[in-house]
Amino acid sequence: MKILITGGTLDKQYNPLNGALIFSQSSVFEMLAQSRNTLEIDLDTLMLKDSLEMNDEDRLRISQACNDCDEKQIIITHGTDTMVESAQAIAAQLAPNKTVVLLGAMVPYQFKGSDALFNLGCAMTAVQILPAGVYITMNGQVFDYREVQKNRTIGAFVAIK
Repeated sequence: MKILITGGTLDKQYNPLNGALIFSQSSVFEMLAQSRNTLEIDLDTLMLKDSLEMNDEDRLRISQACNDCDEKQIIITHGTDTMVESAQAIAAQLAPNKTVVLLGAMVPYQFKGSDALFNLGCAMTAVQILPAGVYITMNGQVFDYREVQKNRTIGAFVAIK
């Protein structure tokens, strides 16, 4: 299994000097240790970026990383605001034998009440049992990337038809 780290709210941390949310280092390593993971996982930090700041070049880099890795099961941590757009870019170029699951968090892992660890656990399970393709897992649900959107009013991902 491969985990590609790209940033997003999941990895934001509080800067006590100015009160801003910043990127310092990924929390995914700590999350895996806390979850008592027993799977063999290769982690690769591609970037630590807010998804609103991602561009086509970033999405191409993520897509290429999916295709270049040997693993068939790939998880991508990603900001929730443009997760669907990145999933579309990945799907457009993905090798037919790979399963990709994107996840994010509405609350940073470092904060009480974060959904990050739960969403990572869901993604780790989903990537092992889903057929090849691109999916998004949030809020305890797994979605086909073509059938989901972020509902900013309720702060959750919802299915669309």
